[in-house]
Amino acid sequence: MAHHVLVVDDEKPIVRIIQTNLLAEGYTVSCAHDGIEALEKVHASRPDLILLDVMMPRMDGWGVLRELKAKPETADIPVVMLTALTDVEHMDRGARLGNDCYLTKPFDPSELLAIVGRLLASIDELGYFGDPPADD
Repeated sequence: MAHHVLVVDDEKPIVRIIQTNLLAEGYTVSCAHDGIEALEKVHASRPDLILLDVMMPRMDGWGVLRELKAKPETADIPVVMLTALTDVEHMDRGARLGNDCYLTKPFDPSELLAIVGRLLASIDELGYFGDPPADD
């Protein structure tokens, strides 16, 4: 079964580029154009991975990431921050909030696909993403 990737960015041309590349690799793709829509889509159909912009209307990527990582049912979804914010302060903020990778725009589509493939391969190999599940 194809992995489901949620692409979240308010710039529709960027969403189309990412979507086209992911579909060509066989992924199932859904898209959102702001943080509120992203959270609605996550709860409607849990993605295997999220590509998340920071600067968006209604709710920014930091708010989305914070909310995802605060809830047990979404905390383990890998999140790649894909943003024009290139300074170390923002990269550190993403790491503190729990992103799994930080990729800056403009980006190389082949690099993005490699990151997505690596993160999803971890899920396939381990059966989960992140820390090992607790023993009951």
